[in-house]
Amino acid sequence: MTNLITTQWKGGMAFETNNASGLTFRIDASPEDGGEGKGMRPKSLMLSALAGCSGLDIVNLIKKMKLEVADFRIDITGELTEEHPKFYHAVLVEYHFYGNNLAEAKLQRAVDLSVEKYCGVMEMFRSFATMEIKTYFHPL
Repeated sequence: MTNLITTQWKGGMAFETNNASGLTFRIDASPEDGGEGKGMRPKSLMLSALAGCSGLDIVNLIKKMKLEVADFRIDITGELTEEHPKFYHAVLVEYHFYGNNLAEAKLQRAVDLSVEKYCGVMEMFRSFATMEIKTYFHPL
């Protein structure tokens, strides 16, 4: 399968990009880097892609396992190298599940399946970063 995206310069440091869904969004640099700060930053988008990929896996597994989850959040912290080209060399992924009847073992299994088997973005990150995974359960 091949994916094609088109990214069009919009002047200054801004770009508009699309994806297979046909939706578009803006990419821009911060004011410190010559942009207007009116768009997403490329490196942050990588972390968002990681969260989205794994999150979609886990929600799919929650549905298949018929688990009760009131809310679910993923926090990701990426640490960049000091030298250029700066890239994420260490990434912490924290999964937070909220609910009254959390099946913790099954939810952990869903996280493990995403991390170890299903999430292609996670696999890409593993090729250049040390990954740390944590799961938290929060009763309501």
